Amino acid sequence: MKINTKDIKILFSNNNISYLTNLQDNDTLESICSITNAVPNSLIFLFNEKYLNVLNSTKAKCCVLKKEYLNFLPKKIKYIVVEDPYLVFAHLSNIFYEVIKSNGMISKNVIVDNGTQINKNVQIDNFTQIHKNSIIEKNVLIESNCTIGPNVYIADNVSISSNCSLSNCIIEENTIIKSGVVIGGEGFGFEINSKKRIRHFGNVIIGKNCYIGANTSIDRAVLESTIISDNSNLDNLIQIAHNVKIGKHAVIAAQVGIAGSTVIGDYVKIGGQAGVSGHLSIGDNVTIAAKSGVTKNLINNQIVAGFPAIDIKKWKRNVIKFNKTDDN
Repeated sequence: MKINTKDIKILFSNNNISYLTNLQDNDTLESICSITNAVPNSLIFLFNEKYLNVLNSTKAKCCVLKKEYLNFLPKKIKYIVVEDPYLVFAHLSNIFYEVIKSNGMISKNVIVDNGTQINKNVQIDNFTQIHKNSIIEKNVLIESNCTIGPNVYIADNVSISSNCSLSNCIIEENTIIKSGVVIGGEGFGFEINSKKRIRHFGNVIIGKNCYIGANTSIDRAVLESTIISDNSNLDNLIQIAHNVKIGKHAVIAAQVGIAGSTVIGDYVKIGGQAGVSGHLSIGDNVTIAAKSGVTKNLINNQIVAGFPAIDIKKWKRNVIKFNKTDDN
C-alpha cells in the first residue's frame, strides 16, 4: 500500500497534530516497520532513546520522532517531528492498515430464519445462522460459523469475526467483535439456598466504535440491559456479568472479571487479571492495576492496586515495608 505525504498531512490537520517534516508532497511510503527490520520506502517510529544506536543501520525512508532526537537521525533518513510519536503511530497505523469490508455476498451455506431483516451490502460467510427477530443493517461483515439471534440488532459497518454467538443484544455502528465472543447469553444467577436458576429476560447493548476482543463473554441482564458504552475497548478473555454497566472510553485488559450489577464510569482503565466484585460503583477516570481485587466502591480519579484494592501509593509503601521485613 502506497501512502502519499499529502494524505499524512491531511490526517495531521484533521486531528490537530503539529509536525515538522522534510518529506515532499510527492513522496510515498509503503509500509510501517520496526527500526531493526525496516525495508526501503518504509516508515519507522522512535519511541525510546535506547534505540538511538540502531538508527544508523536502518533501511527506512522516514522516521517519526521527537525534536530532541532529531540530531541523532542519519541524513539519509527523512523525518516527521511530532510531540507524541506514539499517538502519531496510532493514527498512521490506521491509514496503512487495509480494513476488510463487506463484499455484499451471502453464502449459499447460510441459514436465515423467517422474521429476519438483512439490508444492503451485507456479507455473511459459510455456516452462519441468522435466527428470528434479527435485523442486520448496511455494510455489516459476519464471518463463518457464527450464530446471530434471536433478538439481535446489528447497526451499520459492524464487523463480526468467525465463531461468535450473539443473541438478545444491540450492536451499534462501527463496532468490531473478534472471534469466539459470546454476547447475550444467560448470566450466572440463582437463589443461593435452593440453587434454583434465575432466568434472564434482558439484553446487552454495545455502543458505537467499540472493540470486543476474542473469547470475551458479556451476559445479558436479568430484566434490563448490560451496557458497554461508546468507544470502549475490551481485550481478549474478559467476563462481563449480567447487569454490569460500563461507561464511555473504557480500556479493559485480558482476563478481567466484572461481577454482576457493578456500574463503572467513563474513561476507566483496568489492568489484566483484575477482578471487580458485584453491586459496586466505580467512578470516572479510575485506574485499577493488574491483578487487583476491587471489593469496595471507588470514587472518581482513584488509582488502586492490590487485594483488597487500595490507593496505589499506599499499596507501594506496604510492599516496600513487607520486603524489608522479609529481608530481615
